[in-house]
Amino acid sequence: MSDNGRGPIETCTAELAAWLTGAAGEPVPIGPPRTGGDATGLTLWPLELRPARQTPSSGAVREPYRFTVRYLLCVTGPAGLPQLDRVLTTATGAGSYAVVLEAGDAALWTAFDAAPRPALLIDVPAQVTHPTPAAPPVRQPLRLRQLEVRTLTGRVVGPEDQPLAAMRVELAATGSATRTDTNGRFQLVGVPHDPEHPSPTRLQLTGRGLVLTADVDPGEPDLVIVCAPPTH
Repeated sequence: MSDNGRGPIETCTAELAAWLTGAAGEPVPIGPPRTGGDATGLTLWPLELRPARQTPSSGAVREPYRFTVRYLLCVTGPAGLPQLDRVLTTATGAGSYAVVLEAGDAALWTAFDAAPRPALLIDVPAQVTHPTPAAPPVRQPLRLRQLEVRTLTGRVVGPEDQPLAAMRVELAATGSATRTDTNGRFQLVGVPHDPEHPSPTRLQLTGRGLVLTADVDPGEPDLVIVCAPPTH
């Protein structure tokens, strides 16, 4: 709903009718095509809803649902012709609304039980917005803690304690990486560590046709990581 309590279709219809009144110089009623009697002028009617390309949502924020309302603007009686002429001139000159000249299908007028007449289709973009959920209130004082930063050193070896050189060692938490030297040694600087809630540090090792994950203790002074191909 909009701020005035109206839905998107109702809002689009009211705004388009107001614009048409200014362009045509006469009020434009909302209703199906009129026939017989003293009816004259223009009529506006929401004909169909057409899908529009959606924007994918990300995170907790939901993107609006987008669609197009297609309206039928048609003439009733000779007095409607100059009004339609003024609307067409204004729309194509100012580019306010997208006008489509495809309202001549006989089946359309049969459905309305009305005689064919000059008409325009007007496409108006609309969207359904979803309110962003309110964040829960903070009921406790915020506590800020600074994590320690350590340097992680170790060796990468094969099954027989052979040093593995040129192995890529990546810190999963930050994406920082290094490679082992000829002795299989590596050093990673800036490894975060929480002394109050210690947890293993995850490393990803890549090389020699292997992609392995190892959870290590950042407090170890000299880690040894054994890389071996998986057994079948």
